[in-house]
Amino acid sequence: MTRQALANILIIEDDPQQLWFYSRSLRGYRLTCVPNGTAALSEIERKLPDLIVLDHVLTGGERGVEFLPRLKDVAAHVPVIVVSGTLDIVGKLQALQGPRAAHYVLEKPVDLDELERTVEIALTECGFAEMVSMLQSIERAEGKEASEPEHQFTARLARQHHLVRELRKATARPNITHLAAEYGVARKTIIRDLQDLIRRGQLDPALYPEWNLPSAASESA
Repeated sequence: MTRQALANILIIEDDPQQLWFYSRSLRGYRLTCVPNGTAALSEIERKLPDLIVLDHVLTGGERGVEFLPRLKDVAAHVPVIVVSGTLDIVGKLQALQGPRAAHYVLEKPVDLDELERTVEIALTECGFAEMVSMLQSIERAEGKEASEPEHQFTARLARQHHLVRELRKATARPNITHLAAEYGVARKTIIRDLQDLIRRGQLDPALYPEWNLPSAASESA
């Protein structure tokens, strides 16, 4: 047995009381906490999160909404939840508009049930899932003109998204043979998917410790 491959959430918050709230309410996830946007950029460079929770008022005079475009520049596919007790209606709308927008804005004090629901939806239906949906939409628009490499790329990302959702609920090591049969692909394809997901930080290496061993590489070659 192995522990669950939990999603990684980057919390950008400098209030100890709010951090305590997140640690209690989001205990089912792996949390990384930083006090401002500058530290967040360094953390994202080290490891991409699955979700960002961004407070609006941060240390050093930073404003989360003003920092949002820089976060989206380096992690465009990562969904962002902005949390604020000071943004007015116009500010909230601005945070949710445009090419570098947040997915959600939650009002402080944050309701626990609303936070849990929003995090779950953001992780399963936003970000990576939206990217897959957009690629599939483009492929449908191209119809017969879509090339085989494009189709394979879209299919690979869609399969990997499903694998993430499935394996994060698992408590046992993945059965490569069963997964290959379930998705109708070769074992080496599933191994490559797991390697991609672990390399991107979307799955914990503990779920498949052999991911970077020569034996795994040779089978997926």
